[in-house]
Amino acid sequence: MATKVDYASSSLGDAALEAAYDNALRLVRDAEPKPEQNLVGGLRHSTGEVVKRFDPCREDSLVGAAYAATPELVLQAVEAARGVKKSWAKTSYGERNAMLRQVAADVGDRLVELAAILSAETGKNRLEAFGEAQEVLDMIEHYCTLMEKNDGYLLQQKSTEAEKNYDLLVPYGVFAVISPFNFPAALAVGMTTGALVTGNTVVLKPSDKTPRSTAFVADIFAAHLPEGVINVVHGGAQVGQWLAGSEVDGIAFTGSAQVGWQLFELKGPRGLQRPVLAEMGGQNPAIVARSADLDAAAAGIVRSAFGLSGQKCSACRRVIVDDAVADELIAKIVRLADGLVVGDPADPRSNLGPVIDDAIATRIDQALELARRDGTVHTGGRMFSLPGNYYRPIVVSDLPRGHRLTREELFAPFLSIIRVSSFDEALEEANAVDYGLSAGVFSNEPGEVEQFLDEIEAGVLYVNRAAGATTGAWPGIQSFCGWKRSGTAGKGGLGIWYLPGFMREQNRTIVVAP
Repeated sequence: MATKVDYASSSLGDAALEAAYDNALRLVRDAEPKPEQNLVGGLRHSTGEVVKRFDPCREDSLVGAAYAATPELVLQAVEAARGVKKSWAKTSYGERNAMLRQVAADVGDRLVELAAILSAETGKNRLEAFGEAQEVLDMIEHYCTLMEKNDGYLLQQKSTEAEKNYDLLVPYGVFAVISPFNFPAALAVGMTTGALVTGNTVVLKPSDKTPRSTAFVADIFAAHLPEGVINVVHGGAQVGQWLAGSEVDGIAFTGSAQVGWQLFELKGPRGLQRPVLAEMGGQNPAIVARSADLDAAAAGIVRSAFGLSGQKCSACRRVIVDDAVADELIAKIVRLADGLVVGDPADPRSNLGPVIDDAIATRIDQALELARRDGTVHTGGRMFSLPGNYYRPIVVSDLPRGHRLTREELFAPFLSIIRVSSFDEALEEANAVDYGLSAGVFSNEPGEVEQFLDEIEAGVLYVNRAAGATTGAWPGIQSFCGWKRSGTAGKGGLGIWYLPGFMREQNRTIVVAP
């Protein structure tokens, strides 16, 4: 690509790229896909029930499918990964890096195709799709670079002439990687690369909502790695349960807090606790003080609340605003929200596509009923003029303090605005939820900014960021580190402390031969 696209970009910036995407999206939609096969120890398996994925923009158009794995096949995949875990762990990190960088190079050559598949399966617009495709490349490079900077996480400690002492991090063995639908390429690649680059083997389970996107990148991994190092099992929640309950040595998961904490509490078949690197939801606040630049605040809030139709765990869910400027801010937010174009990603003007399925749509419809009953709905709602589950951005205020719509994650283009009378009250309200993923503040008072940074209970923080009040994390720049119910590890993907979660410490004292 002539211009690098990330989640803060406002355009592709290249007419030829736009045309290539349009053509690729047509090809993806016009050609009915073959079901994705399960991959076990280098062998493809194409039997069993076929799980189908229809274009959320064109509900009669099949854009993805996969053969669902059986319990026996899941166990075979784990055994295949176990069978090569020693040889992969003994492969030098330099050799592993070389293979993974070749994966990135091949993905880079097919970036337009990947972006088109992402749009077709998820409904995300072209800018979001290209951002995710680019993140795949940066994720691989970031983790490879971390291994090099840390010399494979091997350190010689104080030693004597008689003894040499080494402290090192070694892989656990086999990691289950359970990936989500909203970033089916980037997050699958991030977790998978984190496991592989540190010397673990992988059994990857894609979301059944996006089998094609994840299989696209998984096939490229498989083409460059020894057989059995990466295995893929498709299917729904039950396949994930079978995988998590098997003899894997660790689990990497991105998804709902409910499922993530169930995985965290699940012991392995031998009764041992295993590392669970779970990145989960958020009920993310943006605090707007009376000193704030309201235009910057409105821009950052709208971008974070409604990108990918609110189907991001870092999306801005709540605006907590000083009452003195609340009316003015609400007017600015509503004006910007109403200016967003809702439509098919084939339309280059589209800012929001449909939500992924009927389950989220039902949740939104129910939330709107509650909001109309208990608060003020300023704008937004279902668009019956388009096929699929399309919604105009929803902005709600005046809900009673502590209302469920301000506490529970809807995963939808739904924004609640809460009035407060002081900055202390704003922080109290921001921290009143069980989640702690991301948070933003808009203030021109240094003392308020410092107080926010000191007291907010969240891992990913943004100050006065018009490009995204609570969203936009990128590999090597931000870390996606959730607090409270938003994360299990205390450290997050994309950052510099993520890779040690895939390894455990070992200390070696070796007597020097006389």
